[in-house]
Amino acid sequence: MSHNLRLIAKLDIKNYNLVKGIGLEGLRVLGDPKKFIDIYSKEGADEIIYHDVVASLYDRNQMLNLVKRTSNDIFLPITTGGGIKTTKDVRDFLNSGADRIFVNSAFIRNKKFINKVVKSFGSSTIVCSIETQRIHEDYFCFIDFGREETRIKFEDWILYAQDCGVGEFLITSIDSDGKGKGFDLFLADKISKKVKIPFIVNGGFGQLVHFKEVLDVCNPNGIALGSMLHYKYLNSSNIIGEGNNYFLKNRKDFMNFGNFSIKQIKEFLSKISNIRQ
Repeated sequence: MSHNLRLIAKLDIKNYNLVKGIGLEGLRVLGDPKKFIDIYSKEGADEIIYHDVVASLYDRNQMLNLVKRTSNDIFLPITTGGGIKTTKDVRDFLNSGADRIFVNSAFIRNKKFINKVVKSFGSSTIVCSIETQRIHEDYFCFIDFGREETRIKFEDWILYAQDCGVGEFLITSIDSDGKGKGFDLFLADKISKKVKIPFIVNGGFGQLVHFKEVLDVCNPNGIALGSMLHYKYLNSSNIIGEGNNYFLKNRKDFMNFGNFSIKQIKEFLSKISNIRQ
C-alpha cells in the first residue's frame, strides 16, 4: 500500500435510526447512530460516512441535524449523502459541518450537475457514489439505494465521472453488501483497471482475511465498514423511534461477521502492509 488506507465507519440512516440491510434491502433498525459514532471515534476510525438511505426515494433530508450534532462533538472527517440534488443541498451540508458530500442518483439523472458542483465546491469536496451489481458478465449502476437499475455500465460511468473531475469514488458492491463474505473480487479487478482517482470500497467485509483479499487485487484509499462494526455494538436500549427492530430486540450473533474492533483491524492492516514493503 503506497498510501495511508482510511478505515471508514459507514452509517446508513433511516428516520434518525442507524439501519443495515443485505444487498441494500431488508433494512434492520440497529439504534441511535450517535451512540455508535461515539464508539467508532474513540476506537480510531479515520472518517465517518452518513447515508440517508430514503432521502432520494421520499424527497426528504433528515441528516442536517445529525451532521451538526456529530461535528460539534467529534473531530473526524464527515462525508454525507442521500437526496442531494442541488448546489443548495451541498452548501447546507457543508455549512452543517460535513467535510465532503457524495452523490449517486442525482449525478446519473442530471450529468451536468456533476460539473456544476465540482466547479462550485472543488473536486476534493465531491465524492461520486456508485452502487453496482453484476448482471451476467457486466456490472451496471443502480440508483435510489439499489432500487432502480440504470442500464449504465459501471466501467462507462467510472470513465465519465472521472473526466468530470470528481475527487473520489465510493463504490458499493450490491451483491456483497451485508453478507460478510468479502468484497466482490471480480469488481475489485475492474476497479483496479479503470479507476484512476482515489476510491473507497464498500460491501461485504466480515473477516480480517477479506481486507487482504481486496488489497491483493486493488489499491483503495479507503475501506468503508457497516455490518462488521455495527453488529459488534448492538444494544437494544439504543432503539429510537419506529422501524423494523425485531432483529435488535432479539439480538443474536449474525451471519459471517467476526468480532473485531477498529483497533484490531488497523493492526492487521499494518501487519500486512509491513509484509509487502
